[in-house]
Amino acid sequence: MSETKRIKTALVSVFHKDGLEELLAQLHAEGVKFLSTGGTQQFIKSLGYPCQKVEDVTTYPSILGGRVKTLHPKIFGGILGRRELAGDCEQMKQYDIPEIDLVIVDLYPFEQTVADGASAADIIEKIDIGGISLIRAGAKNFKDVVIIPSKAEYGLLRDIISQRGAETSLEERRMFATRAFGVSSHYDTAIHEWFARS
Repeated sequence: MSETKRIKTALVSVFHKDGLEELLAQLHAEGVKFLSTGGTQQFIKSLGYPCQKVEDVTTYPSILGGRVKTLHPKIFGGILGRRELAGDCEQMKQYDIPEIDLVIVDLYPFEQTVADGASAADIIEKIDIGGISLIRAGAKNFKDVVIIPSKAEYGLLRDIISQRGAETSLEERRMFATRAFGVSSHYDTAIHEWFARS
């Protein structure tokens, strides 16, 4: 299990921007292209890095008050497409789906919103849908994709890049996938517990 893959395109969708700047600098230095939405896209551009809007790929704007941004076949196809399957690659080419090799997510702060005593309506709006879906998709396709499911993992990827550039081994991608499912499991458990007691 030592198949290495190079990161070429990163989808960045984060709530908190802290800790992201150094990782973006390393990725940019390695020639990685950025794809993002809303405030994150503006943040990346403010650092002086080119960043394509997700809306330019999907041809759909962010809709329903921001509830739907990344949920689109061109984004999820780019994450879930199996690079070793000719059929998947043909469909990606047919539908102009870009390969996405790295997904960086920092979920809406559901637990913090609950702890702050927010209203039920505000708490429900902090249930992340797109982000959790990106995490699951990236983790499922760890053979081809690096998934960074929270800012707690930024340092791990920075260390890898420092050692050998934007190359990851299959073992490393599987490690990130394991951590990703831990993040999604914890997040869903917190939501379940809130619903069960409210």
